[in-house]
Amino acid sequence: MTDEHDGHGHDDEHDPASHGGEPLTGVDARDLHATVDELSAALHAYVETAVGVRAEFGAREADEDPRVLALESRVGTLNARLYDLLHDRLGLHADLTGMTWDETEGDADVPVAPGDHDTFHLGFVVELPPTVTDLTLDAVIDIVDDGGAQIARTLGDRGYVVGEWGAGRGGPVLLDEDEDDDEGDA
Repeated sequence: MTDEHDGHGHDDEHDPASHGGEPLTGVDARDLHATVDELSAALHAYVETAVGVRAEFGAREADEDPRVLALESRVGTLNARLYDLLHDRLGLHADLTGMTWDETEGDADVPVAPGDHDTFHLGFVVELPPTVTDLTLDAVIDIVDDGGAQIARTLGDRGYVVGEWGAGRGGPVLLDEDEDDDEGDA
C-alpha cells in the first residue's frame, strides 16, 4: 500500500498504535535523539565548511562547491530519516524543514495601519500532457485569470482591499506601486 499522505511515496504499512487515535506511551526515543544528534553535527559541519569555502571563493562559487553540496545532501537525507522515524514511531507528519521568517521581529510594538499593503504572487509551471490532446498552453492564461478573479473576490469578501491584480504568462506580473502613489497625488 502506498502512503499518499506522507509525501514521500514509499510503501508504508501503518502501525495501528502509532497512527491510531489513542495516546501512545512507552516509545523508545533513542534513535530519534541519535538522528537529531547526527543532524546537528551535519549542520555544524555545514556551517564550518561554508565559512571556509566562502573565505576561498565568491558567493556563487561557494553555493556550488561540491563540499557544500555534499553536506546539503547529507542534511536533507538526515531530515528525511527524522521525518520517517517520527512518522513510523509517532504517526506524525512533521514539517521540520520549512522556512519561516518572522518579519515582525523587532517591530512587535508597531501597529498595522489601515492602508498598509504588500504584494503577493502565485506562479505555475504548466506542461502539456505527453499524449495527443486538444489542450493548448494559450488556454492556461484564461484559467489562471479566472482563478485570480476568484481570489480577488474572496479577499474582498473577507474585507481586504485589492487595488489591482493581474495574470501573465512567461514571467511574474509586476504591479507598479509607484503608479498608485502618483495617482494618489493627482
